[in-house]
Amino acid sequence: MPNIESAIKRARTSEAANAKNSSQLSAMRTTVKKFEEAAAAGAENMNDLYNEAAKAIDMAESKGLIHKNKANRDKARLAKKLAK
Repeated sequence: MPNIESAIKRARTSEAANAKNSSQLSAMRTTVKKFEEAAAAGAENMNDLYNEAAKAIDMAESKGLIHKNKANRDKARLAKKLAK
């Protein structure tokens, strides 16, 4: 445990940021998984699920949680599944 006041605050801040980032990354993965399950089942609401997943991916990318190339790759893969 740090002894210096600024280091203590930094540890506290890092812990909060880590929790927030983990939560947002998990939410993104969940929306992508929901779309993929719907695509495998041939559900009728795939367009809505695709839009949600793409939005979640864009938000994760804008916050720096994933790289922009990964975001574009993931969205392209989802779009390909949507087109089938």
